[in-house]
Amino acid sequence: MNAPAKFILYDDCVMLPYDDYIRSNCQPFTCGNKDLDDFFLNDSALYAEELLGKTYCWITQQAPYQIVAIFTLANDSIKTRALNSNAKNRLQRHIVNPKRGRSYPAVLIGRLGVNDSFQGNSYHIGGQLMTFIKDWFRHEDNKTGCRFLVVDAYNNPRVLHYYEANGFIPLHRSEEDEKTYYDIPETETLQTRLMYFDLKLK
Repeated sequence: MNAPAKFILYDDCVMLPYDDYIRSNCQPFTCGNKDLDDFFLNDSALYAEELLGKTYCWITQQAPYQIVAIFTLANDSIKTRALNSNAKNRLQRHIVNPKRGRSYPAVLIGRLGVNDSFQGNSYHIGGQLMTFIKDWFRHEDNKTGCRFLVVDAYNNPRVLHYYEANGFIPLHRSEEDEKTYYDIPETETLQTRLMYFDLKLK
């Protein structure tokens, strides 16, 4: 099934928890990244069973059913104690002084993928998906406090550009600062960059 010229998640899909029923009744999902594909197919169920992460997907409303986009969320926090002063000041810039502290509630986007048949600027599925996630945790029906979205983004230009285009900021200004924070030797390659989005900002 080829994607249509125009595709709107809210109009053309339904969002459901990703479970065995979805895996059995939808076409195989691939986003073009073997690590992500393997996680959704083989590991996401165990994460859900162990209460470590909850995976959701948007699927087409018409057969043959396709998973258009999929993502895993978990509770997290940003702890400021070990941050250098520049990173801490940037993070807290829009938080009123009386509420600044050593830890802020966050939701981790643990995994996120868009079906490779729906990728590309003509569909903007990635942008639609991120807008939904932001609005979901801003909504008055959200049952818990959540100031930030955070993600350990793959450290490659395409992935970093996606998150930056959606308003995410690296927690650490440089790879050197991030290596220092995680006690990673300077000679090692930094595989991911920790990025955040402030849900109070539009």
